[in-house]
Amino acid sequence: MHKGKGMKFVGDSRVPAERMPNIPKDYSEYPGKTEAFWPNFLLKEWMVGAVFLVGYLCLTIAHPSPLERVADPTDTGYIPLPDWYFLFLYQLLKYKYVSGDFTVIGAVIMPGLAFGALLLAPFLDTGKERRFYRRPIASGLMILALLSSIYLTWESVAQHDWEAAAEYGKIVEEVEVDTDAEGYQIYSTQGSCIGCHGDNMMGGAAAPSMFEHDYTPEEIIEIITNGKGAMPGGLFDGTEEELQILAEFISADGQPE
Repeated sequence: MHKGKGMKFVGDSRVPAERMPNIPKDYSEYPGKTEAFWPNFLLKEWMVGAVFLVGYLCLTIAHPSPLERVADPTDTGYIPLPDWYFLFLYQLLKYKYVSGDFTVIGAVIMPGLAFGALLLAPFLDTGKERRFYRRPIASGLMILALLSSIYLTWESVAQHDWEAAAEYGKIVEEVEVDTDAEGYQIYSTQGSCIGCHGDNMMGGAAAPSMFEHDYTPEEIIEIITNGKGAMPGGLFDGTEEELQILAEFISADGQPE
């Protein structure tokens, strides 16, 4: 064999000799039925998404999210409310057989079955028919879930005590209390004032803020002595002089700056 005569180059039929540019398939045979994903379809999706995004941003600017006061874990009177997309579950847990001793059913089992069914839907319903009325089982379950969510959300909004929730969540300006004042010493040691109204006198689950109303010392003495609303009278066990000092400290004139 002569040198250089025994080597041959063999081409691979799987590799095209000439590379064709990436040109979308011609869909002119199916007018109005389909189109190229890039860039036609994707561009439309981006445009629609941009419009909705701009609209949503304008909505957040025009109507900012309402804020409430700082969460207080000791305030057992506060009525929490989840975000709107969980209101249906919030309402569901109010019913007898999915709350209390049966909370696991309403909080874990039923939502688990529902969301598990969504994950398994592509495997449970393998039909190729796209018309909803020709897929009665899947369509029926979807409509049932949709109507249930709408009804439970509506009931949750209708039954919620919005006025009480707004009062509990109201942002109250912090007040610096003079803890060295004689009136505060009486407040913290005599009767059960501090137990209900808190060490900062801002109130809590059991009682309102001490600075909510501009009562005069005489009106405060009257409330402490005879009670008002849910507050019973006769809780103060100090002297009349201490009661006067306490009333002046709590009153509008005696409030700390």
